[in-house]
Amino acid sequence: MRGFVDRIQALALAMGAPGLFVVALLDASFLSLPEIADLLVVWMVVQHTDRLVLYAASATLGSILGCLALYYVGVKGGEALVRKRFHSGTVDRALASFRRFGIMAVLIPSVLPPPAPFKIFVLLAGVAKIPVTRFVAAIAIGRGMRYFVEGLLAVYYGERAMVFIRDNGTPVALAVGALLVLGLAIYLLWNKARTASHG
Repeated sequence: MRGFVDRIQALALAMGAPGLFVVALLDASFLSLPEIADLLVVWMVVQHTDRLVLYAASATLGSILGCLALYYVGVKGGEALVRKRFHSGTVDRALASFRRFGIMAVLIPSVLPPPAPFKIFVLLAGVAKIPVTRFVAAIAIGRGMRYFVEGLLAVYYGERAMVFIRDNGTPVALAVGALLVLGLAIYLLWNKARTASHG
């Protein structure tokens, strides 16, 4: 498996942005290539800082399409398939998160760096039949923020960016997630107040 991952990584480096897109797609769907897309974003941005937006956008788009593949497996396969693959208690907790937090149950895990679990939330978004437009928006925001921040860290720290991400990634991602939740809460309250004033 290590040899396969090395070949995928070498191919992606040779192809540039399209290779990064393919790696992110594979990692988000049925393969597990932990940290490879993150490493590639950092490495490629270090080599070409002017292409930060291109590389982060390529990884984000690939991740969206890969997640959509898993999402539709959840839609078609249903809860039985998910329970067969994952521990029942994990599935119950994840479904409870969807019932309580809605799309934020996908958005926040999508920001977290490896090895935080993510695919279970993508599958359960399909099982819960979260509207696909909201699902795509959540992945785009979460993964987009993750890859763009990694790109910015690569510009600032160079090759040491991955060390910084490993040491500080989870607390930073949780802080970003908390800001997203706060922003959403403010928007919902503002929207409710505006609707009430027009009503």
